[in-house]
Amino acid sequence: MSNTAASLKDLLLKKSVRTGTFTLASGAQSDLYIDCRMTALDPFGAALIGELGWEAVRKRIGEEGLSVDAIGGMTLGADPISLAVGMASARQNPDEALQVFTVRKEPKGHGRGKQIEGNFAEGNTIVVVDDVITTGGSTLKAIDAIEREGGKVAFALVLVDREEGGRQAIEARGIPVVSLFSRSTLLDE
Repeated sequence: MSNTAASLKDLLLKKSVRTGTFTLASGAQSDLYIDCRMTALDPFGAALIGELGWEAVRKRIGEEGLSVDAIGGMTLGADPISLAVGMASARQNPDEALQVFTVRKEPKGHGRGKQIEGNFAEGNTIVVVDDVITTGGSTLKAIDAIEREGGKVAFALVLVDREEGGRQAIEARGIPVVSLFSRSTLLDE
């Protein structure tokens, strides 16, 4: 594990990971709660996420020979991660920097009624982002919105895969998942 990955793991464990008994958004009970926003909204955490996330995205783009236009996902969990990775891409490769967008949970009820805000256009190839995947539900909802608006999802970037079926649900849609950490790697299980 690189120094950057080790630093991010330490920060996640300190700020974002709790053990006990918790009810998750899916309604399931779990012995583990992960609030990645506490790390992703920390300036040091955001810098680490940007560096590691861009490294993972760049690697996948290179391996698959992809051309990717933008990065984003369901608000609020994906927002700081998408921006951090987009900023890292701009620092390291200004000519091919990823544009950043966010997906609202529901379309706006006023104005243009948009569900996707920011730097997204029909025809874009996208990296969809999520902070934590459990069942994959919120990632799949973001994918649905992106595809409805004419985007093509190349793959998903996830900060933590809880290893509870979410990866399989997303990959069943034909969308590969790249995770920076899993439950096993985060907790050394």
